[in-house]
Amino acid sequence: MTAHALFITHRTVPGRRDAVRAVWEKHMAPAVEGNPDHLAYYYCFYQTDADVLRVFQLYRNEAAAAAFLQHPNYVAYLGEVEALLAGAPEVHAATPQWQKKRVS
Repeated sequence: MTAHALFITHRTVPGRRDAVRAVWEKHMAPAVEGNPDHLAYYYCFYQTDADVLRVFQLYRNEAAAAAFLQHPNYVAYLGEVEALLAGAPEVHAATPQWQKKRVS
């Protein structure tokens, strides 16, 4: 199977980006840390718009990405964060063709 990447953009309700991050840290950080199928995960603040978050996720495969949507922490995150977001996220799936692997 091939790795599966997601590029996600979230727009928050104006001024609520930090509140979204707090909800993400509460629910999502532990779930991602404990998920061996997340090969990489970057949660980023967009530098030119204080109400935008950008997320990059790399999963072992597409099935793993789909399975994560059923994780109890993800479901709890959605329920708590919905009122803080200005709408549905913009999600783009991609198939990695090359990557640099860094060994610490």
